[in-house]
Amino acid sequence: MDFAYSAEQEDIRTVAEKIFTGLCVPERLPDFEKPAERFDEKLWSELAKAGLLGVALPSDYGGMGFGVGELAVLLEQAGRHVAPVPLLPTLMLGAAPIQQFGTEAQRKRLLPRVITGQTTLTAALVEADSRDPLAPTTRAEVRGDGFVLDGVKLCVPAARRAERILVPARLGNGSIIVAMVAPDAGGVTLDAQEVTTGDVFYRVTLAGAVASGEDVLAGPDAGAQALKWMVEHAIAGLCAMELGVAERALRMTAKYTAERKQFGKAIATFQAVAQRAADAYIDVEAIRLSTWQAIWRLSAGLPATRELAIAKFWASEGGQRACYAAQHLHGGIGVDKDYPLHRYYLLSKQIELTLGGAQESLARLGEILADGHA
Repeated sequence: MDFAYSAEQEDIRTVAEKIFTGLCVPERLPDFEKPAERFDEKLWSELAKAGLLGVALPSDYGGMGFGVGELAVLLEQAGRHVAPVPLLPTLMLGAAPIQQFGTEAQRKRLLPRVITGQTTLTAALVEADSRDPLAPTTRAEVRGDGFVLDGVKLCVPAARRAERILVPARLGNGSIIVAMVAPDAGGVTLDAQEVTTGDVFYRVTLAGAVASGEDVLAGPDAGAQALKWMVEHAIAGLCAMELGVAERALRMTAKYTAERKQFGKAIATFQAVAQRAADAYIDVEAIRLSTWQAIWRLSAGLPATRELAIAKFWASEGGQRACYAAQHLHGGIGVDKDYPLHRYYLLSKQIELTLGGAQESLARLGEILADGHA
């Protein structure tokens, strides 16, 4: 494995960094941190103009035609700048599964509008009654060539703005389907939920919501496969974002401790400070290596379940330690909302607990190892 960026990935990183650096500045970010769904229209428009919203979508629909590795580069930059745009929900949770499992009609209907920034998408993978995203309790019943859905999904990002929400559900015989539901459709109710970062996600209540045949992404024959694919790519995207979050927090800490003086010396020269920062550096590098190993396997079409469990463990455990160390080494200014570091700690904590924290990732890894041994 070569973890160095390819020439194309380096170009994507450079363009994305330029856009995020220009717009995700401390002076602008508070404008998007009121209790409402965070969405920077100007930033979204600039990403679309640069073609970055189509980085992993085929050229047939106006995209760049790259894959999950290039999308991960973009998501890492989004994490690095705590960008207030729904890149992960739209591109990794929505557009990528539609490209992978959708019909040609579904792709033509939705993907070009994603690439031009005209529409956003999301997926509902979290439920109160099931901690395993691969085992949804939302119920589906066949109606004609579509399905009727009943259940409750939690913490769905960008749901009110999305054109379609991808909803996994279970039929009475245990089979899984994935349907696309409009947020304003009959039988669909959205209730705002303020999450760790202060952003607004949604509780999506489905009470007899109908998904017609044209909005069925994966039927019973392919639903379980599609859901596993969605969850694994969602975890990969979260890990890529956490890498950006943790690395940027560490760099901010290195700069602060090099400039902050106590007893006439920069506090970075104090042994305890240097050791704490070094431990955080090791955690960040562990996130980097485990994340890119998993993403490389996904991009190569290789099984990556074990590697994703390892990457999510490090993103959760290592990310928490690195961002906590960053706040600790900043002292009181680390929790001052006029200083940007607090955004990184909050986003890191949210990523840590999304789709399984460190202990759940270890349990998943244990099950994989036990099954392999058996």
